Amino acid sequence: MKILIAPDSFKGSLSARDISAAVRLGVLRVVPDAEIVEIPLADGGEGTLDSLILATGGRTVTHTVRGPLGDPVSASYGVLGGTGTAVIELAQASGLPLVPPERRDPRLTTTHGTGELIRHALDAGHRDFLIGLGGSATNDGGTGLLRALGMLFLDADGRPLPDGGAALHRLASLDTTGFDPRVAMSRFRIASDVTNPLLGANGASHIFGLQKGATLAVTAELDAALTHYARVVQLHIGLDISALPGGGAAGGVGAALLAFFPARLESGIDVLLDAARFDRALQGADLVLTGEGRLDAQTLMGKTISGVCRRAATRHVPVVALCGSLDLTAADLDALGLLAAFPLAPGPCDLDTAIRLTAPWAADRTEQILRLFTGIPK
Repeated sequence: MKILIAPDSFKGSLSARDISAAVRLGVLRVVPDAEIVEIPLADGGEGTLDSLILATGGRTVTHTVRGPLGDPVSASYGVLGGTGTAVIELAQASGLPLVPPERRDPRLTTTHGTGELIRHALDAGHRDFLIGLGGSATNDGGTGLLRALGMLFLDADGRPLPDGGAALHRLASLDTTGFDPRVAMSRFRIASDVTNPLLGANGASHIFGLQKGATLAVTAELDAALTHYARVVQLHIGLDISALPGGGAAGGVGAALLAFFPARLESGIDVLLDAARFDRALQGADLVLTGEGRLDAQTLMGKTISGVCRRAATRHVPVVALCGSLDLTAADLDALGLLAAFPLAPGPCDLDTAIRLTAPWAADRTEQILRLFTGIPK
């Protein structure tokens, strides 16, 4: 048998690589001579950097930058093997895990560190970029990133605004004269699974603000601030960024990149699948085992499992998913193209237990799936 193992991470528990290893163990308990191909995945968010480095034999570069709250953090970007493309994962420098839960406030957090990583890569000579958006702690419209590359955001008195999304309601003008000219001479691909616009009920603030520490009142405040920001940007460059598909990714970083960079938006999972040569790995496969922490409505909107199923369907390879929790109906699983999906936990348990036992449970559940799939008794 040839079995392709291609999960996303189980966020807060195990990386995609660790989940792959646990699933491999379960396969080998049943089919010890199976041909196993492991392709740990991500969809543009956390884990994108590691997955691409692993898939291409690339390397990482580490640099100290400004974190979401302005404190120094150590963050890495990748250089892909073969192409030299620089991979910037926004979560590295501006991610939610970098902010303690009691200090999370998207009115104040900044993407400045992500801009510093881009600048460092430009200094190293890179001109081909892949920017992974996802897992951000921010809602600043990408202004921190732009500041790190020389752009100024000024109030009515010509003074620079402080970091964060809330201050944007006082934005009067932009000064782009100091914006790094090397940006215009480079190519940027944006890997994201988010198609939400910058503004409105489906925009950056209302959809993603709560998970970053905002209250309902704060999400309304941030949406109003980004609305004003979009007006000023349109006056300055003539582009309406308010409804651009994907503009709401990472608290508006998507809109900033599309407005001020020579950038195009791509499906995060498709970028990963192409880099990992997933279609080639599918050749001759009998089964694909995938998974992620939670199968829910977002899974249906282009995340990792959706992309895996779409590719596997072209070669008629069945796909089975493992997950921490399953909030989809049988009809939803059919729409995804999944043969079946199985939660890892053998019964009710608390979150700490589930996190602690993710790896052994993944191996056990995989063993049962393989026994059912092959008909091989214990």
